[in-house]
Amino acid sequence: QVQLVESGGGLVQAGGSLRLSCAASGRTFATYTMGWFRQAPGKEREFVAAINWRGVSTSYADSVKGRFTVSRDNAKNTVYLQMNSLKPEDTAVYYCAADQHNYYSFRDRAPTLDYWGQGTQVTVSS
Repeated sequence: QVQLVESGGGLVQAGGSLRLSCAASGRTFATYTMGWFRQAPGKEREFVAAINWRGVSTSYADSVKGRFTVSRDNAKNTVYLQMNSLKPEDTAVYYCAADQHNYYSFRDRAPTLDYWGQGTQVTVSS
């Protein structure tokens, strides 16, 4: 069993930065592919980024590529999402998720991912 707890959300002006953290419980964190999704009001949940268990391979949604960076520290059981050059359209609740399958199809596995966090709100003002 893995529990995920996100933190780091908040209110920021357009062009600003935030770093989200997702702390995981459990000894097997290092075996999990980790990723981030987001959901804005009235919109469907969408994939943001994923990182493989070793932290050397990543994938991103086109909308965040070049602005967001996903990373992980297996010694701290934590995955991060560094968000730079934020835009109002990045406003959403951001969720951390995990499973033990490959990272490159993580974006397509939202309905079947094993674990989810409770979400953290990110609001970007114009």
